[in-house]
Amino acid sequence: MKRGLVLLLLLLGFLSYSHYGNAQNPLQKDAINFKVLFLDYAGPIEGDYGDFKNYTNGVEIGYSRNLYSFLNLNVPMRFALANFNNPQQNDVTGDIGALLQAQLWERGKLFVPYVTAGVNGVYEFKGQQFGLQVPAGIGIDVQIGTSAYLNGQVEYRYGLAEDRSNIHVGIGLKYLIGKEEEEQKVLLKPVDFDKDGIPDDEDDCPQIPGLPEYNGCPDTDGDGIPDNEDLCPDIAGSATGNGCPDSDNDGIIDPEDECPNLPGSAENNGCPNFDKDDDGIPDNRDACPDQAGPAATNGCPDRDGDGIADREDRCPDSPGTMANEGCPDTDGDGVHDGIDRCPGTPGDVNNAGCPYVKEEVKEILDFAKRAVQFEVGSATLQSQSYVVLDQIVELMKDNPTYGLQISGHTDSTGDANSNVDLSAQRAKACYDYLVRKGIAEDRLDFVGYGEARPIATNDTANGRSLNRRVEFEVKFK
Repeated sequence: MKRGLVLLLLLLGFLSYSHYGNAQNPLQKDAINFKVLFLDYAGPIEGDYGDFKNYTNGVEIGYSRNLYSFLNLNVPMRFALANFNNPQQNDVTGDIGALLQAQLWERGKLFVPYVTAGVNGVYEFKGQQFGLQVPAGIGIDVQIGTSAYLNGQVEYRYGLAEDRSNIHVGIGLKYLIGKEEEEQKVLLKPVDFDKDGIPDDEDDCPQIPGLPEYNGCPDTDGDGIPDNEDLCPDIAGSATGNGCPDSDNDGIIDPEDECPNLPGSAENNGCPNFDKDDDGIPDNRDACPDQAGPAATNGCPDRDGDGIADREDRCPDSPGTMANEGCPDTDGDGVHDGIDRCPGTPGDVNNAGCPYVKEEVKEILDFAKRAVQFEVGSATLQSQSYVVLDQIVELMKDNPTYGLQISGHTDSTGDANSNVDLSAQRAKACYDYLVRKGIAEDRLDFVGYGEARPIATNDTANGRSLNRRVEFEVKFK
């Protein structure tokens, strides 16, 4: 018996130092368990713990409640045969108890040992007597499913009545019940193209820095109407004028008033019959009667001298062409800066001014999606992944205009919160590796989506394997 106990303790110690998984989870506070019992009353009485013939059997049904992240309350009910090494004293026992279980490791591990202690009331049916016993022991939970665990436990139970001390060894199953109570937490680094602090998927103007109160759109003129709804985004106006002012209060909003700063009549398009700005263009034909401008722009200013009036010029401080709405084409790719999603990188007209990614680059990144691997349940890269990541390092060095979006994904196995955390940590592990290899941080972003974006069914092992991945997507300035 002594040798058996030593082997069992060594096994529990080995399992307690194994890798990651889950203990009883505070998000599911309740659990039920069932165990098969092996009991020894004779050993503590006679001192012979090695006589396995003295062991008898029993069963246990129990209920557990998680009180704190590290502490459970267990209420077991047991029925067993008790061998006192005296046929006249052997008896059938039934007992119920209350035990506290203190987990030695926090939740989030596959193997979680614990210590337990409490009190049990025991009734001997043959002898018709009741007694108390004080149990103390150790145990371990081993996760085998999302809510299912193997459980092993060894107790020494001190009997308050004479010759009633005993040893209990139990092996069985624990199953968590009830709904999870905590909201999902997301750990990710969102994509924010215009760097205004609002993620692109929530930003109504993802290419232009804006304000939170306008869903990421700017309000250039500060009139409380965002530029994407403002007919006069550079001039403060009113809601009744769709963001445009009526500067001369003649009832004609400025965009429709040929003389917006001089009261006039609707018949004369809002203008009086004089030239207030002395630009040589009568006010009734002057698009900007309060600001001198050339005839080429109908009397309106043209700051950049490109022949397009400032109020019609999408880039009024950068000379451009009428075909480009007054904007230049900085990278010379045929898509002007006002609409070019990659204004600093020559690209394709049919791709919003961004270049197409080379086919060989796509092949490397597609292969990396399948080839980058991690240790089970962790964000530690396996050594064979370094070869693939080194190819990506060379790819980034050979293509200095490339940026890279790194996104982590998991299958639907396990806790959704943990999956989001794990996917973000894995994406960051790749991000950190590329930075260590000399790729600038401002060329890289990472994000974790957990199980939210599957590319295959999670109902098969092959589908789940495809869903566990890290994707690499080229981005441009």
